Amino acid sequence: MNFKRTVQAASLLFFLALLLLAAFPLKTWFPTDFFLRLDPLVFTGTLISSREWVSALAPGLIIILLTLVLGRFFCAYICPMGITLDISDRVFRPRYNNSFLSPEKSHGLRRVKFWILFFILGTAIVGVSTVFLGSPLSLITRFYGLVIYPLAVHILDLGLDSLFFFYSALGLERLAYIEFQTPRFATQVFVLLFFAAVFSLVLLSPRFWCRYLCPSGAVLALFSVRPLLRRTVSSSCTECGLCQSKCPMQAIEPDPARTRHQECIVCEECVRICPEKAITFAPGFRQADRPAPYWPQRRRVLASVLGGMGTALLLQTGVREVRSDTAPGNLASKFLIRPPGALLEEDFLGRCIRCGQCMKACPTNPLQPVWFESGILGLFSPKILPRRGPCEPLCNICGQVCPTGAIRSLPVLEKTWARMGTAHVLREKCLAWAWDRKCLVCFEVCPYAALELRRVPDISIPVPFVLLDKCAGCGACEFHCPVQAESAVVVEPMNSLRLNKGSYIEEGRAQGMSLEADPDREREPPEDILTEEDSPEALPPGFNY
Repeated sequence: MNFKRTVQAASLLFFLALLLLAAFPLKTWFPTDFFLRLDPLVFTGTLISSREWVSALAPGLIIILLTLVLGRFFCAYICPMGITLDISDRVFRPRYNNSFLSPEKSHGLRRVKFWILFFILGTAIVGVSTVFLGSPLSLITRFYGLVIYPLAVHILDLGLDSLFFFYSALGLERLAYIEFQTPRFATQVFVLLFFAAVFSLVLLSPRFWCRYLCPSGAVLALFSVRPLLRRTVSSSCTECGLCQSKCPMQAIEPDPARTRHQECIVCEECVRICPEKAITFAPGFRQADRPAPYWPQRRRVLASVLGGMGTALLLQTGVREVRSDTAPGNLASKFLIRPPGALLEEDFLGRCIRCGQCMKACPTNPLQPVWFESGILGLFSPKILPRRGPCEPLCNICGQVCPTGAIRSLPVLEKTWARMGTAHVLREKCLAWAWDRKCLVCFEVCPYAALELRRVPDISIPVPFVLLDKCAGCGACEFHCPVQAESAVVVEPMNSLRLNKGSYIEEGRAQGMSLEADPDREREPPEDILTEEDSPEALPPGFNY
């Protein structure tokens, strides 16, 4: 295995290992969002859209500075998106043709990635983050975390079931008790189809995404015009053309001694296949070995930036776009519950890169990507779906794995006060309220003791009431409610507490809240509301006080 493939394999395995380790409880001191922090587009776009220096994204700046010396090495050796494309290209690439695109068409298409880059930066100028549309690290994390990971878990679970007779014959019956809970996510089919389209572009040329579409590659191209480490060709070159036909980025000119360093990813494929061993990568300052660099024309740059700004401004006028959490007139969906510690909506969307890392890491699987509940600008951002799973009070993993700070990394005690919403009982569906049937599930499972049983006229059994000052909107009641279809206890984002800075505990207490979580609390109804008929022996099987 050559040096490039060794480094690629190590990078991809490290990326996947960190993605697997992004789980509760977090068992590594190393940041599991490390690769996301390396993306130069994440650094640039978030810096502009948030109007703040995000120190966690400083590695992206380091990659940009290293590009001045080493060229676009990141694309070939470190980027999981590029490595995945190399793998898919080897599987699906037609062996009889390097590219179906003529040099003229290829040269024109190379400019597209710059237009995409300046469009994204244009939206960032007005505080709208569209980094998720083109960031290769955000896209590939979403692919592996929301598509490949749940698929692998599901296959593993099915495999254990199907191999029961095999391992039972070996005396390993205990394996039958191992069960893997398959996480489920929305938008999986969309993400899969998107990557199927990206992979299929190899039919036009190798690394089509990297050559023509990747805005992170465009950032690096702007800084790799004159890298210190560059391709050089000795006089022993016979101009056989082999290097030009094998270059995955088509960075070699018709004159093989001339290289477009903006497009060269330092993969050294030309070095390996040169029959004359005439090609090396070494420090150099020669000007004759490179054509004139491509600098985006000012008019087109301006048009792309203004197009991004105009699009973002237009989308901000949409009826479902939330620009202020407290202003009247917002058509916020009652199903749009943000994770605990999420910044105020406008700032949250300005930072969130929709990588899906928080969704993959969440142990109970309530975090799901949004479609249009928050307008077009909120696409793929995370929301909590309580019916899918409750938010574990003692878990703060979502903030720990968020690379941009869109979800604050809070201590567990602070996180329990980060109120997501408020539960309320749908009396027309509740077994106790509407059907006069004994059911205390919501009362028993609430980790905040936010549900209270009371006697009311005309109902023979105690019924649940939500104590608003104690409810954190965790969704345990909604998740465990035995009522079919829609739960009889639902959580809405009403009275959610979201702070960009400061203490949730102090602000919560100032608002009269009392959020003390104890998931292991054993709860019993007050004796003054019990009757002989309400004794544990009178309840149906599976229900107890």
